[in-house]
Amino acid sequence: MTAPATLAPDATAVRTALWRALHLEVDAAPAVLHDDVGLKLAAPEEGWRERPDMHAQRTAPFRASIIARARFIEDCVIDGIKDGLARQYVLLGAGLDSFALRRPDIAAQMNIFEVDQPGHQAWKQARLAELDMTPPPSVHFVPVDFEAGDDWLKRLCKAGFSTGGPAIVTSTGVSMYLTHEAVVAMLRQVASLAKGSQFVMTFLLPIEMADEPLQPILRMGEAGAAASGTPFISYFKPQDMVELALQAGFSEVKHVSADDLAGLYFADRTDGLRPPARCEELIVATV
Repeated sequence: MTAPATLAPDATAVRTALWRALHLEVDAAPAVLHDDVGLKLAAPEEGWRERPDMHAQRTAPFRASIIARARFIEDCVIDGIKDGLARQYVLLGAGLDSFALRRPDIAAQMNIFEVDQPGHQAWKQARLAELDMTPPPSVHFVPVDFEAGDDWLKRLCKAGFSTGGPAIVTSTGVSMYLTHEAVVAMLRQVASLAKGSQFVMTFLLPIEMADEPLQPILRMGEAGAAASGTPFISYFKPQDMVELALQAGFSEVKHVSADDLAGLYFADRTDGLRPPARCEELIVATV
C-alpha cells in the first residue's frame, strides 16, 4: 500500500524525524535518543543530509532541543508506567512519532492515542503499511481536523479514551501555531481530565529572550514558517506559561528549562551538544 500522492506529511514533522536520525549519525556517542524509525517513515530524497536545514554544525542546538524534549517526554511516560499513575498516553500533534514502534514493551502496557490532522495521519498509516510496520494493537489513530474546530477530546473518547482514569498528555511543537485563546482552551481541556493526569507541553519563548547570536537564526525560522503558511503565532515567557496552566485548573505546574534538560542528558558530553537556552522549553502540569 503506497502512501496516496494527494497526501503528504507535515514538513515540520519530517524535519524533526530527520534531525533525530541525524543525531545518530553525526553526534558523538552516547546518543540521547535512539530513533531511526522516523527516517524510514519520512523516506527523504537522496541527498537529504546536504539540505541547509540538515547542516550538522549549524543545526546542532536545535537538533539537541528536539532530541532533549523527546527523551524527556519518553522518560515521563516510562516513569508514569512504573509508578502506576497512567495507562493512557495521548500525543496531541503526533507527527512521525515512533515511540510505540521502538518501545513495544511499554506500548503493550498502555493505550496510546496519536492525535493529528486527518491527512497527515492517513499518510503515516499508509507508510506504516508500505513498510510492513505494524503498531501494537494498543495504538489508536485519532484524526482531528483542528483547523475546522474539531473537539479533540470528544474524538479521543470515541476512540476509546477513558476520562475516568488518569492520562499522560503531550503536546510538542504545537503551541506556537495556536492563538493564545486556543492554548488556554487546550490547557483547560487537559486540566478537566482525571486527577493525577499530567500534561507535558513545549512552548516558544519570545525571540528576544534567546542568546543574541541565535536570534537571527530564530528570526529566519519564524519567517520561513510564515512563508510556508504556518506562521508562529504564540510565544510565552516561562512564568506566564506557568500562570496560564495554574489558572486553567492544574494543581501543580513545573517549568522545565533548556538548562534543566542539559543537566539531565548532556552534562558529560564531549562534543558540546546541548539545547539552546531560552528558545523552546517545557511545562509539566499535574491535574
